Amino acid sequence: MSEVVSVRIKKETKEVLERNGIDISLVTRSYLEKLAWTAQRKKNLKELHRLIERDVKPSRNDFSVASIREDRDNGH
Repeated sequence: MSEVVSVRIKKETKEVLERNGIDISLVTRSYLEKLAWTAQRKKNLKELHRLIERDVKPSRNDFSVASIREDRDNGH
C-alpha cells in the first residue's frame, strides 16, 4: 500500500531539477525511504541500549586478569 505526499517547492527549483534530468519523484521517494530506515534503525538501537543497560551486568574489576590467568594455567 502506498500513500501520496505533496510538497511545495519554488518553481525555479523544479525547473532547474527538470532541466538537469533529475526525476523529482524518484529522488524524493528514495530520500524519504532512507530517512525512514535511519529513523527506525535509531529507534531499534535505543531499545537495544535500554535492554543492555537493564539486563547486562558489568563484570568484576579483576575479571580479565583472572580469565587470562586461567587460560594460561590451563595451557590455552
